[in-house]
Amino acid sequence: MESRRGPLKSAVPSNVVSPVRRCSRTACGRPAVATLTYVYADSTAVLGPLATYAEPHCYDLCAEHSERLTAPRGWEVVRLLDGSAPARPSGDDLEALANAVREAARPQERAAQAGGGRAADPMEVARRGHLRVLRSPDN
Repeated sequence: MESRRGPLKSAVPSNVVSPVRRCSRTACGRPAVATLTYVYADSTAVLGPLATYAEPHCYDLCAEHSERLTAPRGWEVVRLLDGSAPARPSGDDLEALANAVREAARPQERAAQAGGGRAADPMEVARRGHLRVLRSPDN
């Protein structure tokens, strides 16, 4: 009698299955970069960075599908920024940076005159550019 082998004994190791998570959209094989979760109670679709673990109630999406994501009528899409991705500076950020550079480049005497005769802070001990050294409140 010839023995029959079970499916586990005859299985051949395969390198076809990739450890990279793929997009959940049908017929899309691109790598996932974002995770989509629905909050039904709030009628909200939350799209954030790729979750650490694949969850059964979440959907992993590739870059193209995450950018084109739309929600049903009456729903809101909340897009969470990836903490590791560099955020684009807003106009306010650039303006604040430009003002700080101008203030630091201004000589100390001219900065005092430009202050419009502001009373000196009694806690301020010294100043260097836009940085101030303050006295300890205990003294």
